[in-house]
Amino acid sequence: MNLPKSGVSRRGFLKSSAAFGALTILPSYIALGNKSSTGLAPSEKVNLAVIGIGNQGGNDLRTLFGSGHCNVVARCDIDLQGKHTQKSLQQFPDAPTFTDFRVMFDKMAGQIDAVLIATPDHSHFAATMMALSLGKHVYVEKPLAHTFGQTERLMRMAAKHPNLVTQMGNQGHSGANYFQFKAWREAGIIKDITRITAHMNSPRRWHGWGNSTTAYPSEPLPPGVNWEQWMDTVAQPHPYSKKLHPAEWRSWYDYGSGCFGDWGPHILDTCHRFLELGLPTKLTAVHRDGVNQSDLIYPDSSTIRFDFPERGPDLPACEVTWYDGVKNKPQLETEFSEPVTNKETGEVTHGPTTLNRPGKVLYGKELTFQGGHHGQPLQIVPREKYKAMRDELPKFSQKNSNHYANFLLACKGEETARSPFSVSGELTQVFNLGVLSQRFGGELEFDSNSKQITNNKAANTLLDPAPRKGWEEFYRL
Repeated sequence: MNLPKSGVSRRGFLKSSAAFGALTILPSYIALGNKSSTGLAPSEKVNLAVIGIGNQGGNDLRTLFGSGHCNVVARCDIDLQGKHTQKSLQQFPDAPTFTDFRVMFDKMAGQIDAVLIATPDHSHFAATMMALSLGKHVYVEKPLAHTFGQTERLMRMAAKHPNLVTQMGNQGHSGANYFQFKAWREAGIIKDITRITAHMNSPRRWHGWGNSTTAYPSEPLPPGVNWEQWMDTVAQPHPYSKKLHPAEWRSWYDYGSGCFGDWGPHILDTCHRFLELGLPTKLTAVHRDGVNQSDLIYPDSSTIRFDFPERGPDLPACEVTWYDGVKNKPQLETEFSEPVTNKETGEVTHGPTTLNRPGKVLYGKELTFQGGHHGQPLQIVPREKYKAMRDELPKFSQKNSNHYANFLLACKGEETARSPFSVSGELTQVFNLGVLSQRFGGELEFDSNSKQITNNKAANTLLDPAPRKGWEEFYRL
């Protein structure tokens, strides 16, 4: 099948693609005879379209543009009159605007090299599938998709198009912790990790909603909001309210991924990648508080434990425990805490240390590591242990492109994307599973071969729920 021209309708193209059973679109570097494997000469700027231009999407857009490696050629958002989109509209006045990404691709596919997708979690999937099917590089905000099945399809689609660059927006995966973790793992410093704790305990938007939220609220739809498009693939549509748009959607099971899906990608990314954690065999809801009895929003706090099996000689079975909720904080175990001196008696003691800032602790057989979030590097604890071995620790690169520039440079064939779907996909599936544990409680047994939850039919159904009528075509690509 040849690349569709901009005059070919989206629906006709998708139907004909599905009829053939697989996409065989020629990448632009073949169709146009370019030498670069990405279809762009290194000196060229990437022509970027943006889907979701407010809030995080606006920040992403400005950072990508500020790298100097792209032109902004199209903008798409369901709310072009909203206050949160005005800065992006004013900054790029010459780029055409759309409220439906399907219309944008119909009209401008031939002018677009890459797409930033920074919509709410529930609406990443369809836009990303269409962009990839049209031969576009994609940068997708985290988590990659809202359900396990959607994520699985995105990984498969990316694998069908190995010349396309994919990147998930866990920005810290291009920071110091990425290069440090990689170097320390390769040197054998990080090994034999049997337990990991990770946490984020700041207040969240939905805290305190649990007892009062029994249904989706309804408010008059503001002018200019394309609410039908905002719903995207979600099977059960709900009325507009400010508790969904523009910033509250993360609170709801149907649309967001709670605290874990929001912050987990910034905390557990290097652990998952370089410890080759893969998928868990069991998830246990150790603690849940402020549970919404109407099954609509996330708990006020939760502790979720993941059991990962043994993966190699120095990769033993590993328990990963996630904590969220304002008062639900883990402690750094006594033997790894820093000494505290009593000013009156001079007595030196070690006591358990409550962990307050978002981060992680990795407990190994020989060493323990404490780290923060995003790109913050690890520390060996206690500090006396670090001092004794700091001269033998391997060095790691401190001068690297940031996550946004890395994506655009990869589109130009100059670098390799650091968080492609082949890496970020399975990481996202851990979050897809984790939010089901938060929702259902108890224990969930997961078969990583069949990719099914084997002891809870309702939870298993939500691994891959059916889409809303009219959106099935994206699931058939």
